[in-house]
Amino acid sequence: MLPKSFSRKVTILCGVALGVIATGAQAGEVVVRGKEGRPLSEIRQAPTFIYQDQRTITAQPSPSEVKPEFLGPVVLMKSAHIDLEKGTATLPLRKGRLKSGQPVWFVITDTSDENISNLTCTNYAPKMAYAQTGPNSRHATIEKDGTFVFDRGTVNFAPQLSVTPGDGANPFPPKAFQPGSVGDAGYTPLVQIDNSAKGLLFNAPVVSMASEADLNTMCDGQVDKSKVHDKVVAICPRDETVTLALTLGYSFDKPILYLSTEANDPLVASLENATFTPALKELPFALEDASPGESAERIVVVVNGATGKDNPHRQGLVSALSGEGGPLNVLGGIPTINLDYSPLWRLFPAVWTDEAIQKGYRYRMTSPLQAAEMDARGLLKSLDGKEFRAVGFVVNCPVVYRIN
Repeated sequence: MLPKSFSRKVTILCGVALGVIATGAQAGEVVVRGKEGRPLSEIRQAPTFIYQDQRTITAQPSPSEVKPEFLGPVVLMKSAHIDLEKGTATLPLRKGRLKSGQPVWFVITDTSDENISNLTCTNYAPKMAYAQTGPNSRHATIEKDGTFVFDRGTVNFAPQLSVTPGDGANPFPPKAFQPGSVGDAGYTPLVQIDNSAKGLLFNAPVVSMASEADLNTMCDGQVDKSKVHDKVVAICPRDETVTLALTLGYSFDKPILYLSTEANDPLVASLENATFTPALKELPFALEDASPGESAERIVVVVNGATGKDNPHRQGLVSALSGEGGPLNVLGGIPTINLDYSPLWRLFPAVWTDEAIQKGYRYRMTSPLQAAEMDARGLLKSLDGKEFRAVGFVVNCPVVYRIN
């Protein structure tokens, strides 16, 4: 949650901190940074949430404060208030409804229009506009009081998230799994705004469909997972905020923090603590990243990386299912690094070959270029033993913070 010095008020202007007006603070602030470094040092100790896998990070002030493309930390999702010790982001909580009147609580993380992204303190994702096809997106109108009215789509948050690892040294694939939330055939986080003067697509993941009274009992962090998304740490309609757990990953050698909200496969959704969203199965994914019509970017998910909690090369699903930490996925382009960012990611499973393992070639990959290099050397394959490639799985993972 935010410090008590924060007062909250809904607004539509990014310049006065959308959803949160802070005394002496701006939108997109890191409210808990962790231990500061020495005054003249260019590095400092990583905060608690990151420390197991990333011992040092860039100190501040940093070159990124002059130009965000330079080395250093950057808040990418300007509506977020970030706690680096806990690994959480607090976002404005928005209330909408279905035409039936059922409440819909959601966040907005990305938009397909740059000006609207600037206005709403969200990520600009131009490629996301290509997802306005088939069942990949649903429709909404915005009423004069700002309420979103959705044409369709519900999420069942009642299932209990569970993943049972495989036996012994083979925890992947798991023996059993159950996503903690499941969208119906009409649900998708991608929302077309019908009463907009121009085509506008929001990435608006739903975090609950419970009553306001129920959710106001969860402001202190005692959340009922049967009523909210599994990434919710605290939710408070009274304060118009929701706090979500972040995931550590890498993009072109830079550590980043991102959200995982939906996936189009039940196993992937279970592993990501995300909502299983069948409607996203029709999303185009087989094109090259910058091709017209390609709405997604690539994410490399290592399966059998090095293991050992203290191993600096630890990475992958086998390690994660062994209880050693997160999988440390490798993402493609994000804002400030590349032009082809999208919150939608085509999943490239990466399996190190027996030769790579026997020769000790496995290491922690932190860039998709490294995965491409290892593929070209014949050291990576896909889950089925065939060529390293996208296999049809798509995850919705909006980026929040660039650490270095």
